[in-house]
Amino acid sequence: MTTLEEVVTRARTLIGRWEAEDCGVLTVKEFCRYAAAVGDDAYVARARAREAAGEPVEAPPLFLAAMMSWEDGPGEDALRPDGLAARESPCTQGLPVRQVHGGQSVRLGRIPVAGARITASRAVVSADRKGGRSGAFVLLGVTTRFTSEDGRELMAVDETIVVLDGETAPREAAA
Repeated sequence: MTTLEEVVTRARTLIGRWEAEDCGVLTVKEFCRYAAAVGDDAYVARARAREAAGEPVEAPPLFLAAMMSWEDGPGEDALRPDGLAARESPCTQGLPVRQVHGGQSVRLGRIPVAGARITASRAVVSADRKGGRSGAFVLLGVTTRFTSEDGRELMAVDETIVVLDGETAPREAAA
C-alpha cells in the first residue's frame, strides 16, 4: 500500500466521527489579542470601551475560524516537517507526507460574545485520491463546528487539506 493509499484508508475509517473539544470561556483579552494580531486596533479600542461600560463584547469577525487549536500549542521540536502539529494533521501520523492548506469556507451563525463557553467539534468528512501535473495527492475534507453551551451553532468551517507524498519530490514543470 502506498503512503497516499494509507492516508485515504485511515481517513475513511474516521469519516463522520466527531471529536468535541471544550474551548473554554471566551474572554475580551483573547478577542483583543486576535484583533491586534490582524491589525484591527479600532476593534481593540471598541471592545475595551464596551467592557469598561459593562456591555457585551462580541468576538471579532472570523475569530473562531482563526483558532487552529485552543491549546498553547506544541513546541517547535514537536512540529511535523511541514510545520503542522500532529493534531492538525488527521490521518497522517507517522507517515512521510507533506501537507498544505487547500482552502476553507466559513458559515456564520450567531456572533460569539465574551463570557460564552464554546465547544469545537471536528470530523473528517471526505478523503479523495487525486492526480495532477505534479503527481498524486489526497484531498482531506475536515469540518469544525463551533457551538455555544445551549448547542446553537456559532460558526462552521469546512477545510480542505492537500496531502502529498513526502518521499516523492514533485516533478518539475516543463519549461
